[in-house]
This record gives sequence, structure tokens and C-alpha cells, in this order.
Amino acid sequence: MEGVSKQSTEADLTSRVSEQADAAEVTQSEEAKKYLEAHKIPELLENMTAQLVFHQPDNPREFMVNLVGKLKDARDAAIEYPSLFEESNLESVFGILDPTGRGYISTVQYKHALESLGMKDFNQDPDGSNDDRIELSTFIGEAKLGLMTSSATFKQ
Repeated sequence: MEGVSKQSTEADLTSRVSEQADAAEVTQSEEAKKYLEAHKIPELLENMTAQLVFHQPDNPREFMVNLVGKLKDARDAAIEYPSLFEESNLESVFGILDPTGRGYISTVQYKHALESLGMKDFNQDPDGSNDDRIELSTFIGEAKLGLMTSSATFKQ
């Protein structure tokens, strides 16, 4: 009987130690995730990866070092961040959404376009949204701001 009780106690102890280790691992993992998110590391890596794939430089390490420098300069000087999209690209997107050349797109088209460009935080009600007519200048301005926000790989 005493042997069974000792085995049961050892099993309970092993189980509790394992549960505590699992809980500590989850807490450590959550802390790591919070740290990475607080410092926008996933956004930085996503931005760098996209830039690498797009440009395919001969020296990727040097390219990444230069990109980080450009991001730092943009942050310090409050200028536009390196982005894969230029104004001409945004004009093309608008043109696709406005094939008849009316000069405006709907608010729904505007939102879908910005979401498709990878923007998460953007002005949901830009100039013209009350009339459901978003003009090119508004679209480009809001898209640039949204791209700047999504490309900012540091706290703003």
C-alpha cells in the first residue's frame, strides 16, 4: 500500500511540475509576443521581407541595413517611409476602380482598395464619403497616409 501511495505522490508531483512548466512557457510566450508587438517587430520584418522580394538586391544584408537607416531617417525627419507603392501605383489603382473616368470612386471601393494594399488603420470616412464620391486626390492622400502608417515600423 505504501508503495502505491508513494508512486501516486510522485506522479502528482511530476504532473504539477509539468503544469507549472507549461504555464511558465505560456506566460513567457505571451510576454515575448507583447514585446514584439510593442516594438512593431512583425511589421519591420514584413516590410523588410517585402522590400527584399521586390528589389532582390545582390547583397541582401547591405540592403536591409540601408533600409533600416532609411526607416530611421524617415522617423527622425517625419518624412515618407520607404514603401513599395508610389503615387503612380495609387493612380493606377484608382483608374482600375474608375474605368469610365468619372473622377471618383465609391466609399466601399475606397475601403476595399486600401485594405487590398495591406492597410489596417486608415480614415474610414474621408472627404467625399458622405456623398459616396471619393476623388483621386483624396484617395491618394489617404492611401499615402495609410501606407506611411503601415510602413512605420516603430512607435509613432
